[in-house]
Amino acid sequence: MPQIPEKIHELTVGQLSARSGAAVSALHFYEAKGLIGSRRTSGNQRRYARDILRRVAFIRAAQRVGIPLATVRDALARLPEGRTPTREDWARLSADWRAELDERITQLGRLRDHLTDCIGCGCLSLETCVLSNPDDVFGERLTGSRLMPERRDAQET
Repeated sequence: MPQIPEKIHELTVGQLSARSGAAVSALHFYEAKGLIGSRRTSGNQRRYARDILRRVAFIRAAQRVGIPLATVRDALARLPEGRTPTREDWARLSADWRAELDERITQLGRLRDHLTDCIGCGCLSLETCVLSNPDDVFGERLTGSRLMPERRDAQET
């Protein structure tokens, strides 16, 4: 990993990419989504403060555990004065996200356990499909493989 001298307080997008492991295109995407920020030089080149490295690490760690970028952006926006997240911030936010992750783990476990129950044809037309209709919640109202939206009378306003 390339070392950046201490006297350099800003990084180019290439340096940030090399140090963070994130592709340049990912860094541009993060910036477009408001997750990180840069300043522009007189030649219109991006320059990133060194603390953006920690912010990118925070974003990538959240992504690895399945946290949507919109959720990460909202969490970062709540930090005072847009500061870089600290270890304490990660501990607090990851505790908040734990319930969401636990629910996803439960859903994935259910999918794994019932995957062989699917007829595998793509239509999911079993009377009770545990993949698309857990606990057959639609079975009392409808039959068939798809839940169609209710039609409104064209004359209603």
